[in-house]
Amino acid sequence: MSFIDALLGRPLKTSEQEEQKIGWFAGIPFLGLDALGSAAYGPEAALTILLPLGALGLAYELPIALVILAMLAILFFSYRQTIEAYPNGGGSYTVAKENLGVLPGLMAAAALMLDYVLDVAVGISAGVGALVSAVPSLHPHLLSICLGILALLVVLNLRGVRETGLAFAFPTYAFIVSLSGVLLFGLFKAVMSGGHPVPVEPPPALSRSTEAVGLWLILRAFASGCTAMTGVEAVSNGTQNFRKPVIPEAQKTLGAICVLLGAMLLGIAILCRVYNVGATDPDSPAYQSVLSQLIAAVTGRGVIYYFTIATILAVLSLSANTGFADFPRLCHLMADDSYMPRLFGLRGRRLVYTTGIVVLGAVAAVLLIAFGGVTDRLIPLFAIGAFLAFTLSQAGMVIHWKRVGGPHSGSHRTVNLVGAVCTGIALVIVAAAKFVEGAWITVLLIPVLVVLFQRVNKHYSTVSTAIRLERPMRFENRLSPLVVVPIRDWNRIAEQALNFAMRISDDIIALHIQLDEEKTCQLQLDWERVVGAPCRACEMPIPKLMVVHSPYRRLLGPIIDIIREVRKVTPDRPVAIIIPELQQSRWYQVLLHNHRATAIKAGLLFLGDDRTVVINVPWYLERAPSVPPQPSPESS
Repeated sequence: MSFIDALLGRPLKTSEQEEQKIGWFAGIPFLGLDALGSAAYGPEAALTILLPLGALGLAYELPIALVILAMLAILFFSYRQTIEAYPNGGGSYTVAKENLGVLPGLMAAAALMLDYVLDVAVGISAGVGALVSAVPSLHPHLLSICLGILALLVVLNLRGVRETGLAFAFPTYAFIVSLSGVLLFGLFKAVMSGGHPVPVEPPPALSRSTEAVGLWLILRAFASGCTAMTGVEAVSNGTQNFRKPVIPEAQKTLGAICVLLGAMLLGIAILCRVYNVGATDPDSPAYQSVLSQLIAAVTGRGVIYYFTIATILAVLSLSANTGFADFPRLCHLMADDSYMPRLFGLRGRRLVYTTGIVVLGAVAAVLLIAFGGVTDRLIPLFAIGAFLAFTLSQAGMVIHWKRVGGPHSGSHRTVNLVGAVCTGIALVIVAAAKFVEGAWITVLLIPVLVVLFQRVNKHYSTVSTAIRLERPMRFENRLSPLVVVPIRDWNRIAEQALNFAMRISDDIIALHIQLDEEKTCQLQLDWERVVGAPCRACEMPIPKLMVVHSPYRRLLGPIIDIIREVRKVTPDRPVAIIIPELQQSRWYQVLLHNHRATAIKAGLLFLGDDRTVVINVPWYLERAPSVPPQPSPESS
């Protein structure tokens, strides 16, 4: 087994694609980790904004959470209908493009791409934040740990959909069971104590209020808390990952994710208030995440604490997988529509879109490095893309139900209309509240990406128009080409190239660029013996040896000059440049050669003339005859 097979798994046949589909059990960890993991950083993001209010800020956490839960319910019913209407993948891009037009579709795609990239960065950094809370000595290594987890996720996703979903099942369900258990135990203790439980380990004391309560502050906290809803759309975007029957499996997965997320958000909001748990400064060495404080207050810092923190770390880190699940598929759809490079539409060895996975990993790495791996710095960039995609998707579904009609189209249209209005209002609030904190970057990047998509599409349209041919084949200019063969000296590589040249033309120029006067003189002296005489014996035209002096030791420039001169002299004949090339048989041998042939080919291909053809004639080193050992001076 090769190293690549051991790392990524054996290559999969196209016919094995159906076997890679998943059900709801694997669908929750594969597509729901972003949504479930946001329960850890969504409430904390809101409480961080409320820090200036001190203990008073806890009074506003529960009302904010209830509004978010109401929006979560609206999104659940909306995306449940989207799954039914688009069982082959009803992502915001598809829905908006088909119902609102190309421009809204591209805006949705740009928003989703930014959302997925930030999903990866925020998920990983939040997971490492949970680890640092439990083990503060790791704080100096925060960024390194983030990048290590990112590399692991890239490798896991390159192994394929089914293996990824099953690999994430244990940490996901361990997280659900452990955190739900802690929340239920905390609620039980709160009820039994009349709403005033005694924390096992008291959280850090909350400071006094340093700022008056204002509507703007509450709206900012709501905007940050809305990050808890990111990832809800992932199931509708990734329905193609589910086995048959697709719609029930996808809807069941969406329902489970929304119920679990809603229950966790509500439990965290209630317990933060009764245990007086607030946010701490994320830049402080004494930083502790909200969940770390809450779990310690409910259970103490024992086995349950460390096990739950470990599952939170795992799920937050793996929640980035939602981006890896949907970003490559979105790129594939856009590549099929000619809005992204075609390379994004190709499946790799494990039937996944390898280019999208690798590019997402690289961009997320740059983002993590730029922001130092600190979650709170990334959150202002996070929610705008998600809510713009939410809004465009729901608005598109309103038009969809109006167009298709049916007995239930009216009620479906109403649900999606309510969803579009609510998410649209949330989008405005998030954009306004987070604009100066960094959201302006997202606002600027979305139109930039849309323009980039349009330029890519324009290029493909231009190419398609240029190469289109409807008439039958016609035969023009069937003159044999004038062939130019660059050679350095006389050897097996040059012989093979000249042999090929003489098969396609009788008019051949062997072009030698003089870099070493001694080698040039030797070649000129040997030319009659090694080429001229054999050609006369076979009554074949003799290739002409042309020597060009290069005072600055350049190869490509003089070759291009000769090609241009030849084309002027023979304007009606095609010109073929045959490039002899040594092809190494071992990877390490590549390092031992200068690869001038590759550089010459690249330069000639940019000449931009339809009459010029570049032909590569490789000579394979592994087929070389064995060379007998040279006798030593003593034996001669």
